[in-house]
Amino acid sequence: MLRVRDGDAVAFEELVALWQDRLVTLFRHHTGDHAIAEDLAQEVFLRVYRARATYQPTAKFTTWIHTIANHVSSDLRQRAYRRRERGVPQNVSASTSALGLEHLAVAASGLRPARIADRDELRAVVQEAIAGLSDNQRMAVLLAKFEHCSYEEIAKAMGLTVPAVKSLLFRARDQLRERLEPYEREGSR
Repeated sequence: MLRVRDGDAVAFEELVALWQDRLVTLFRHHTGDHAIAEDLAQEVFLRVYRARATYQPTAKFTTWIHTIANHVSSDLRQRAYRRRERGVPQNVSASTSALGLEHLAVAASGLRPARIADRDELRAVVQEAIAGLSDNQRMAVLLAKFEHCSYEEIAKAMGLTVPAVKSLLFRARDQLRERLEPYEREGSR
């Protein structure tokens, strides 16, 4: 990023190549729509480019870019609220995202029709549970689980305190556990 700040166009291309897939994945999990995720990732890069001259490495670059991503996500929610979009589920983001369920469903017999049906059902149940999380809880979970951010990094990216992040994650995990517990019991029979 220091090279980008100094006007190195090749460095910016490298930065985009390094971060494009990660940001698209993050936003896809947050919005549930690949096209919107790509647009949001481009918005992040646009903001990075616009802020390049004033960039100061006071924090890790990952924290800085996640902060920008959080602001872009927040702006999207604000625009949707102002337009008062109808017919869109309140938490559309998790309703169509897999959130790594392939890792949960992979088994040696994973291609059997019964296994595929079970995996699809589990994916739908987990997606519905995640859709019930607040936007902040969902973003905190995504940063923790998919971006492997520390509490401190999440706090900086979301403009929160570390205790607030811990509380968000605790409540999110508790809600997910509560919503998924009936299915867990059913699956252990």
